[in-house]
This record gives sequence, C-alpha cells and structure tokens, in this order.
Amino acid sequence: MGSNASRWPVPIIAFVLAVPLLTGCAIDEGSALAADFEEDWGGASDVEDVSTVRDNTLPFMGKATGVIVLKDGTPPDRVAERADDMREYVARHDSVTGRITADGITITVDADERRAGEVVALWRSLAADERVVDGDISGSSSKKGHRWLSKVTAVDSAGALAVFDDMVGSGGRHRPPSDVTSVEVRTLRDVRPGLLVESDVDGGLPTEAIAAYEAVVAEHAVAGASLETDRVSITLADAADQGDALELARRAAPGLDAAAVSVTGEGWA
Repeated sequence: MGSNASRWPVPIIAFVLAVPLLTGCAIDEGSALAADFEEDWGGASDVEDVSTVRDNTLPFMGKATGVIVLKDGTPPDRVAERADDMREYVARHDSVTGRITADGITITVDADERRAGEVVALWRSLAADERVVDGDISGSSSKKGHRWLSKVTAVDSAGALAVFDDMVGSGGRHRPPSDVTSVEVRTLRDVRPGLLVESDVDGGLPTEAIAAYEAVVAEHAVAGASLETDRVSITLADAADQGDALELARRAAPGLDAAAVSVTGEGWA
C-alpha cells in the first residue's frame, strides 16, 4: 500500500510546498498594507489623522496608499522631518504610496531622496503663499518615467494666473520638481471671475490661451475662463460684448484653431 503523499495530485503538492514561501503575505495584500500603515502612523507625534486606500489586485498581491494629516500649526521644519520619515517608510514598503497633508496641501513623498526633497521644497513655498488656498501634488512612475501632477486652488483669478506663472513660467517663486510636471491652478468654485489654467500632461504651457484671456479681460468684464494648451473658453459678464471679445481673443492667439477659441455670455460653471 503506497503512502498518502503518493496519491496526492501534483498541483496540490506544489501548493503545499509553496505555502511557506507566502509567510508574511496576506491573501488581501493591499488591505494588509493599509492596516500596517494605519498602525504604524496612527497616534504618531504631530499626526492628526490617518487614511488609507487599498487595492487588492490579485491573491497575495496588492498595494495601498496612505495619507497622514499633520496637526495645524506644525512648523515647516517638522513637516520636512515627517516627510523624510515617510520617504524612509515607502523605501521599505515599495507597494505603499505615502502622502502627507499639511497646511491644506497634500504631497506624495517619493522613496527617491532627490524627488522627496524637491516636493517638500515646493510644499514649503506654496504653504507660505497667501494666494494659495490648498493644493495636491501627486507623483507616479511608469515605463515613461516619473511624472508629477500639481493641482492648486487660488483665492482669485489674478492669484491663479500669478501662481501658475510662478510655478511654470517666468515668475519663479515656486520651483516645480525636475521630472515632467503638469500644473493645474483654479479658483474656488464660488469665486467670480472664475479661472482654470493648466498645462498639458507633458508640461506644455497654454501660452496662446493666456494671451487671448489677457487681451479680453483688458477690455471686457469676464465671468470666468478655462485656459488650456489647445483651447481657450471665456465667459463674459455681458453677452453683448461677445463679438468684440471673440475677435480680440482670436487675434491674440493666432496659433489656436478658430474653433478652439470660445467666447460666450454669462453661464460659467
């Protein structure tokens, strides 16, 4: 009579032999990573709140994103120290994305020391800018390299345009990360005139859209505008000015297709 083991199907034997290799891994790995993050950071000095998002892609495989919110009034140098702690944490846990919120601005802290230093420097300058209401600077890596997306809310349209220029143009007050960075700056939804100005995904600037907007706003009351690299949409406070404003905008942005230049009356949303 043969042994029991000799009657086991080969796949079962392979599974049994593989079980020890999975020690330390959870079947819902994303959930386990998120739980560890909450335990490791919850109650830590200066931390007001911890939140996580988990992604259980496959059995024993997954990833998590964790955000720590620092207490109001945490000094900038202490924020930088916490960011360095987070950098070390994500370097040890490569399936975890670590983020920090301080003074209303959330940043992704990369395991790479240069990237982490650059995003903390940008946080410092944005947090000290009275025109900035809040912001979110996220980063991710792919086969195309590392990319950043910076989203900022400004107090008013003049502030939004100035902050955008300071981040990617000639203003120079805010230095973006050296990797490819796209930037989006907008006013709060209830602010009039409202403004959204953004670069494209490769960091290209909406130069002609800005020129069209500035030409119109110099002559007419504007209720809102959206400025992108390949189009511009302007809403006037008085629809009666539409014809003149459209001519001004198209003349200031000859590189944009006529159909990409839109001027309408009040109705900004």
